[in-house]
Amino acid sequence: MAMLSSDRFAAADTTYLDALNANQRRAVVHGVGGSAPGPLLVIAGAGSGKTNTLAHRVAHLMVNGADPRRMLLLTFSRRAATEMSRRVERIAARVLGVGSGAVTDALTWAGTFHGIGARLLREYAHQIGLDPAFTIHDREDAADLMNLVRHELRLSETASRFPTKGTCLSIYSRVVNAQADLDEMLEKTFPWCAMWGAELRSLFGAYVAAKQAQNVLDYDDLLLYWGAMMDEPAIALAVSDMFDHILVDEYQDTNRLQSAILLAIRPSGQGLTVVGDDAQSIYSFRAATVRNILDFPASFSPNAEIVTLDRNYRSTQPILAAANAVIEKATERFTKNLWSERKSEAKPQLVTVKDGSDQVGYIATSILEAREAGTPLMEQAVLFRTSSHSGPLEIELTRRNIPFVKFGGLKFLDAAHIKDMLSVLRWVENPRDRVAGFRVLQLMPGIGPGTAGRILDALDTSSDPVWALSEVPAPARAGQHWTDLVTLFGRLSGRNISWPLELSYVRQWHEPLLEAGYEDAHIRTADIIQLEQIASGYPSRDRFLTELTLDPPDATSDQPGVPLRDEDYLILSTIHSAKGQEWKSVHVLNVVDGCIPSDLGAGTTEELEEERRLLYVAMTRAKDELHLLVPQKFYVTQQSRYGDRHLYAQRTRFIPRAMTHLFDDVLWPPVTPVRSDLLPSQPTRVDVAAKMRSMW
Repeated sequence: MAMLSSDRFAAADTTYLDALNANQRRAVVHGVGGSAPGPLLVIAGAGSGKTNTLAHRVAHLMVNGADPRRMLLLTFSRRAATEMSRRVERIAARVLGVGSGAVTDALTWAGTFHGIGARLLREYAHQIGLDPAFTIHDREDAADLMNLVRHELRLSETASRFPTKGTCLSIYSRVVNAQADLDEMLEKTFPWCAMWGAELRSLFGAYVAAKQAQNVLDYDDLLLYWGAMMDEPAIALAVSDMFDHILVDEYQDTNRLQSAILLAIRPSGQGLTVVGDDAQSIYSFRAATVRNILDFPASFSPNAEIVTLDRNYRSTQPILAAANAVIEKATERFTKNLWSERKSEAKPQLVTVKDGSDQVGYIATSILEAREAGTPLMEQAVLFRTSSHSGPLEIELTRRNIPFVKFGGLKFLDAAHIKDMLSVLRWVENPRDRVAGFRVLQLMPGIGPGTAGRILDALDTSSDPVWALSEVPAPARAGQHWTDLVTLFGRLSGRNISWPLELSYVRQWHEPLLEAGYEDAHIRTADIIQLEQIASGYPSRDRFLTELTLDPPDATSDQPGVPLRDEDYLILSTIHSAKGQEWKSVHVLNVVDGCIPSDLGAGTTEELEEERRLLYVAMTRAKDELHLLVPQKFYVTQQSRYGDRHLYAQRTRFIPRAMTHLFDDVLWPPVTPVRSDLLPSQPTRVDVAAKMRSMW
């Protein structure tokens, strides 16, 4: 770290700030050079250079003597943290001449809320009653454990239908992250489950006890335990003293628990910078609340300073004018008016089509025309409110041989064979993890839930799980698979194999089971090899399991791991998955009431306002062209009251008639007028049947 000494900082110039606009520069230099910078809120409009501004602030703090090892940088994905570190490094390398990797290595506390939480929990585990060797359940594993507890409590045997494991986990997660009362959450968000309040409370208590007995945490625990830890003044002070500066990206996406953690670390707000955009708060289904960013300035005395980034570097001015008009009608917001120096005569288009068939016909035709005009398919996107809305379009694209990738679907780690491999590692890492153990044991022939449960019970009662497993009588049908598993368990538990070679040994044990269980084993083997390549980027087994669980790679097709066959492809995406992205040309499906806003999202003022923000996010993804599709009727399936039917639709209420001058009206297919002089004066009658007979 010698090359990052404060003497070197003092000698640096500040010409790197010249590339920033006035408001970006205000945000970057806020409080730098003073004794302790007060809290700062950066309202960063869409396309306003948010990431660049935050990276410059981190670099500027370093240039002025801040120790990067005492900076906490919180993002919502590990990729975002990595990108931020790289940008900071580029700036610092240019200004200070530091070597490659020096800054990235120094920013040791850059990561996601959940990732940082996991690190702090391991560091303070003994002080808060945790075993630091805990493993972390992903959503599917957590749901499986919830289901085990659900069966043990015999809730699956009730006379009336009890909520499924997934619903139970969703309720639990919302209560934890929203810091809400269970009964209030059931009444507001899960009314069809309200009758089960007492049973759910018992289930959740037993679920927590099961996790603690097995030394596992789920996603929500990483925040819940961190928050509880911060309730202890001595620990809160110790954590606070670790950091001189705390910077948070995408603050509008935080939930109440994350906000409470942040304010517990920095109750005074000193050295605290949060960046976000209230107009892009669209994740309430994950318990995120726009109130966190709206209420942030008044959380401190004196209030936090607010800097607004309203210059947009992405979109043309006509697109921004339309988007500004949509969000201007929001009931509560930070006032900003996005503007751009990118002038254009082309307004965004309101495209009226007869029905869903014409809608997908217009999109496919428009996309191909743009491609022929020089816009690659990858620079074009089709966005939709709900994943199911894209079904007819996917069929039309396939028919026209237009390759596409759909985002918002499968994750790489959701593939069964990948979870099998990881379960072996997780079970070895933590033999009390019953979910992992159940999965591994039942991979082998002749071992069902009953046998697996008895084997795990034997391990639970032993102080030496490796010895206990070797003493279990070999299940008759498991054969060599069992013998090899016992050997593998012992070798991995004893750390006799270096990382990441451990994963190769797991693959060797798993391969015969893979070939016996899947017809497409060769494709799945390629995925496992890809997993081994991913593993080589992690220093240890526990880091690999933790970080891969918290930030899994995406699969962008229905077959994870299968490479695309085309070098160019169209992007299909839900609006939620499109946030943070941009394309030259954007089409938005079903911009009508019932879809945007969704029928299910218009019950309260808060829900309706989030639907407005969804449309705003969709519109601000476009750089040059924006097409909003307005079908006059669309097909709706599985309506409980009316059944499948066509609905006659009207343009979304978020674009009233007074706003339409900001758009070009397009009717598709265009109506070709018929010349009256070419019409016959009298109807013509033709005896086609006689003509057919005369041919023979």
